[in-house]
Amino acid sequence: METNIIEIAQSLNVSQKQVEKVLELTAEGNTIPFIARYRKEMTGNLDEVEIKAILDLDKSLTNLKERKETVLAKIEEQGKLTDKLRAAIEAAEKLTDVEELYLPYKEKRRTKATIARAAGLFPLARLILQNVSNLQEEAIDLTSEAFPTAEAALFGAVDILVEAISEDVQLRAWTYHEILKNSSIVSTLKDANLDEKQVFQIYYDFSEKIADMQGYRTLALNRGEKLGVLKVGFEHNVEKIIRFFELRFKIKNNYIHEAIQQAVKKKIIPAMERRIRTELTETAEDGAIQLFSDNLRHLLLIAPLKGRVVLGFDPAFRTGAKLAVVDATGKMLTTQVIYPVPPAKAAQIEASKRELSDLIEQFGVEIIAIGNGTASRESEAFVAEVLKTHPNVSYVIVNESGASVYSASELARHEFPDLTVEKRSAISIARRLQDPLAELVKIDPKSIGVGQYQHDVSQKKLSESLDFVVDTVVNQVGVNINTASPSLLSHVAGLNKTISENIVKYREEEGMIHSREDIKKVPRLGAKAFEQAAGFLRIPESDNILDNTSVHPESYPAVEKLFQMLAIKDLNQDGQEKLQSLDVAKVVTDLGIGEATLKDIIADLLKPGRDLRDSFDAPVLRQDVLDIRDLQIGQKLEGVVRNVVDFGAFVDIGIHEDGLIHISKLSNSYVKHPSQVVSVGDLVTVWVDKLDIEREKVNLSLVAPRESN
Repeated sequence: METNIIEIAQSLNVSQKQVEKVLELTAEGNTIPFIARYRKEMTGNLDEVEIKAILDLDKSLTNLKERKETVLAKIEEQGKLTDKLRAAIEAAEKLTDVEELYLPYKEKRRTKATIARAAGLFPLARLILQNVSNLQEEAIDLTSEAFPTAEAALFGAVDILVEAISEDVQLRAWTYHEILKNSSIVSTLKDANLDEKQVFQIYYDFSEKIADMQGYRTLALNRGEKLGVLKVGFEHNVEKIIRFFELRFKIKNNYIHEAIQQAVKKKIIPAMERRIRTELTETAEDGAIQLFSDNLRHLLLIAPLKGRVVLGFDPAFRTGAKLAVVDATGKMLTTQVIYPVPPAKAAQIEASKRELSDLIEQFGVEIIAIGNGTASRESEAFVAEVLKTHPNVSYVIVNESGASVYSASELARHEFPDLTVEKRSAISIARRLQDPLAELVKIDPKSIGVGQYQHDVSQKKLSESLDFVVDTVVNQVGVNINTASPSLLSHVAGLNKTISENIVKYREEEGMIHSREDIKKVPRLGAKAFEQAAGFLRIPESDNILDNTSVHPESYPAVEKLFQMLAIKDLNQDGQEKLQSLDVAKVVTDLGIGEATLKDIIADLLKPGRDLRDSFDAPVLRQDVLDIRDLQIGQKLEGVVRNVVDFGAFVDIGIHEDGLIHISKLSNSYVKHPSQVVSVGDLVTVWVDKLDIEREKVNLSLVAPRESN
């Protein structure tokens, strides 16, 4: 454990004391959000990401240590563990390095070399290395039933040499670094019929230095290969590798040459190719998962449109659009089906206009949320036409990824048992606008669609990373315990599915929860769960203003003492001015709390009930439709970033397809990754850079034309 702490501290550039405290607090059953928010003095203000990095690295190092112990024990059993080998294994920093060192000592399955050894040909292999002149005669003396001739015996000895050379740790290490530095990964077209849309066209004849490979290219090659479209391989300077091997042997003869050829071409190079493909994939997966996680975080933090009556509009062609009106709290008021676009007849479309207009007037609809799926832009044109007679109503195109997953889920069936899947989807679309976080937590994050190649990465690692993002955001924002769904509550620190359902059941049976003390009455919500969760649960209805802040109940006595010291009776202007002018460092000792904790408390008291999402961009409200034919090169537009990928960002500018800002068009200066410049949900000003009206493709630039080079 002590070794882990030192390594983690050095690797993550934190102090050993910080690492110790994180591991200690976690062992006591504390959650990451709780530690990050309420134990800042102990951890030195580490945030959730830093805490998780410590825990992940500790787990990784523990696994590595356990594997080293197993390998050392197995080699020692064979009586072959030298001090030098022990030191090399103990110094190894990766599991792959440990396995490379262990390779010569692994129990072998039946191979050509093991058969040759069993037949007594090891002395002959040694004679080949000594370059004795009478090899044929020596070989005759070692013939057997398995190797009946001198030539067969000599080639059996070569098999022994092939295995020995191919397991030489230093030669393998040199080959690995040579390939990594100088070889290329290549792909060619294998079956064009399997790529009708030519998605993989740029990889039909592709070559890239391994050292220069981008993660998204690795994942694209992997997918193309898996689908049977591409054949993926490597290009090496094989002659250079063989020359290096031959220089290691002072004695040269045809048998040694043959052993080197076989060891390099049949054993070492294929093994290194597999290793490098695995490492490239792992690196690419980690990058894709991190990008997906960053995108998801920004999506969950999109500002809610609170207190608005919203009409959710789930578009479709043949089956009609499903509408759902929800009130300012998200409660469903009504649902309806209309036929606003062809193949509906003109009379049906006109009737649909009247029906939508009636719904707007009857329920006081303020915003229409249109899903961005099939028939979205046709429906947008229809809505824009209707809104000409409702100038105070706007519409928004909402990313509906995952809405169908939610609407067909057990959760949706429980919430709206009498509604069709499509109507549930319309409700979800409306609620996504009102409170994106509360609605999106009902959906498997992998279905939300703000990443790249998410189906080609480790699903376990992806799920763990996305779940961490959701948990982090939910706890940073806070949850209203009296309105939250079980899905939202289950992401609160300390709560699980059962406790969350018990909270909702308690609300239904006992009525509204009026204080954080009342939370303790919820069945199966014990002292530890209360400690972890209380600070993240908001109760606007409470008589105690602290219950609607992220001030933890454990700090209530300190706040009361602070109010007495400052003669604060309520948080009016006078009370807020006193808090703002407080010298924090002077009072922390008297209050018995840390400086970081007191600063957080004051920030909460200055803005009780605050929502950190309010500081982020709100959705773009529109009233009229834009067609790609209306666009011109150089035209200035406002848009919303829908997705960020390795090669750029996709922006909704109000036409059928999102426009692409290529990474080269994000800035006049060098940009290593698009996430340095834009995030999902950002409102951006863009300029039209290229137009392909026939394919409905638009390339955008974040740099004004006059600023371009």
